[in-house]
Amino acid sequence: MSYDWASLNFAYRDVNCHIRYVWKNGKWDNGLLVKEPFLNVHIGATCLHYGQDAFEGLKVYRTADNKIRSFRPLENARRLNRSAARSCMAEVPEEMFMDALRRVVKANEEFVPPYGTGATMYVRPLLIGTGPQIGVNAADEYTFIIMVMPVGAYYKGGLQPVRALVIEDFDRAAPNGTGTVKMGGNYGAALLPHKIAHDKGFPIDLYLDPVQHKYIDEFGTSNFIAIDGKGAYVTPLSHSVLPSVTNKSLQQLAKHLGMTVEVRPIEFTELPSFQEIGSCGTAVVITPVNEIVRGDQVIKVGPREGAGPVLQNLYDHYTALQWGKEEDPFGWMVEL
Repeated sequence: MSYDWASLNFAYRDVNCHIRYVWKNGKWDNGLLVKEPFLNVHIGATCLHYGQDAFEGLKVYRTADNKIRSFRPLENARRLNRSAARSCMAEVPEEMFMDALRRVVKANEEFVPPYGTGATMYVRPLLIGTGPQIGVNAADEYTFIIMVMPVGAYYKGGLQPVRALVIEDFDRAAPNGTGTVKMGGNYGAALLPHKIAHDKGFPIDLYLDPVQHKYIDEFGTSNFIAIDGKGAYVTPLSHSVLPSVTNKSLQQLAKHLGMTVEVRPIEFTELPSFQEIGSCGTAVVITPVNEIVRGDQVIKVGPREGAGPVLQNLYDHYTALQWGKEEDPFGWMVEL
């Protein structure tokens, strides 16, 4: 199958196979490469009834030297296991996670887009409870899957700013709830407010803290980052926010570039004082946000077109490192 790699959108595509492991009787099997993109699941499976499911998202790149590399996959393995522990699922050994990643990428190597096209291979690890339970209990069987597919940019046209709507009538996560792990139920609960924002013309939605609606939490699918008047990188300290691998990496890169990094509570009233605001995540790295609307209040930040200079500089260094155009001083890129 051939693609116009430079024209790909960010969407599901069938490939040769996915890889699948089953945990039963206290241990994982050796995993199988499975051609059909379907799963035969018991109607009593806990993933269907009690939300025992967690997932991750990462990317694989064909870099400037024509090697195939993944960006910080162990961070995703560790976060998946934090999600597993939170929902009483069997954890996935890091060695098994990495072996699964290597096997499935190798089996689908022709779907890793060529260097220079801007396209990548998106990787979706998935862990679900597949053993049946009618009482509210954890499953006795789990399935771990990694599926891969070639994708283009989430947003076409480079770093173009978007508008965000503050969500007032819904909370992304409850205090001491599951906001800090990547469970599917978190995203199911966010679909309605995201649709409301989208129907009003806002590509992304912004959540405030679930207790006072006073502090910034995060965007619907990504972390909040900002550049203050002194050029510091600022991101919320919140117990309801999912720890983003991208945000964590951008913080390290910012420090490497000599910037001050502040992880602290951010009051909504601070927003007008920021020079630049963005959302960050695997699919986009950074999306500039130049307007935030809350009721009748409209807060404009940053340039009308493109990204501000600081976020653009971070994005350029970050993506150059991922593509192998710059030295990787952190050891983030793992050859597969």
